[in-house]
Order: sequence, then structure tokens, then C-alpha cells
Amino acid sequence: MVHVLSSRVLLRPVDPDRSRAFYGGQLGLAVQREFGTGPERGTVYFLGGGFLEVSGRAEAPADPGLRLWLQVEDAAAAHEELRARGVPIVREPVREPWGLVEMWTEDPDGTRIVLVEVPADHPLRYRPGI
Repeated sequence: MVHVLSSRVLLRPVDPDRSRAFYGGQLGLAVQREFGTGPERGTVYFLGGGFLEVSGRAEAPADPGLRLWLQVEDAAAAHEELRARGVPIVREPVREPWGLVEMWTEDPDGTRIVLVEVPADHPLRYRPGI
């Protein structure tokens, strides 16, 4: 069995400076580390229990099927904070039929980001009899 100690998502943006401004400035992710020099240097951000690395440069945006799923404590509060920072809101927070509250945004290359709130009564948090 593979013993995973840590994990990260690697993004190769079309415009690294623009993506760093989005993830670090607008989205407000904290920097875990930076490496290299120049415009294609790497920046690694904390993502709860994982990391997001923005480094290198791509000729075209990532596959449109790529999604980032970020759990937040309060989707409505995240919505207001991000809207105030000028982050494009693709879809406002909505309680889905499966019980999660989801809000959608996207990075400068169009990578969709879903911010998810897990309500206190959702089975991911609440299991009767336990």
C-alpha cells in the first residue's frame, strides 16, 4: 500500500503572474513556499490538508474538466469576501439536493473552483448513533 504523506495539485498557468495575483491576492491563499526565480518561479499555497503549486507556464489553459474543490466553513461569508475582492463569481452559494452548499468561481485561466460548505446536519459531519 502506498503511504501518502502529503499531496498537492500542480497548475501550469498561461500567465503565472496573473495566476499568483489571483490565488494569493484575490482568493487569499497563504503561501507555503516559493522557489526558483523569474516569471515562471513556483509558488505553493496551503489548501487545508493539501497544497496548490502554481509554477511553470502552459501554452493553453488546463483541461476544462479540472476542478478544485475547497471546503470552507461558511459559503455565504466566503461569497461576500470574494465578491468584495473582485473575484468572478460563476454561481452564488446554493444548497444542492445532496445537502452541500456550493459556490463556484474560476481562476484567470478558467479553472473552475467550487467552494463547499458542509452543513452541520450533513452525513459527512453527522452520523446518528455514533
